[in-house]
Amino acid sequence: MGKNVQVGEFAGEVVEEKYNPLIRRREVVLRIGHVGKGTISRGLVRAELARLYNVSVEHVYVKKIETEYGMGVSVVKAHIYDSPDRARYFEPEYIVKRNEEALQKLQQAQGG
Repeated sequence: MGKNVQVGEFAGEVVEEKYNPLIRRREVVLRIGHVGKGTISRGLVRAELARLYNVSVEHVYVKKIETEYGMGVSVVKAHIYDSPDRARYFEPEYIVKRNEEALQKLQQAQGG
């Protein structure tokens, strides 16, 4: 169907991807399987999307992670901007804050 992706220990696929030329961002929908585990970390998804699309993490913002009860599959909606300035202009402040905090938690967990 779409691109296969590896997010940490979890496998997934890009379900939908489109470019919005007016806002200058790529809008991506992923489906990630994590059977038997908790919902995947927003920071991990953000870091892996940045790596997959060869951009820095400041360009990537995860809007939503939805997990249906008992399914072990999450649907992730994310925006990948052409520049960090565009991202800060269009993304609501609570989304920016939520993504920054998730990335800090991920870095702390990996660092020690």
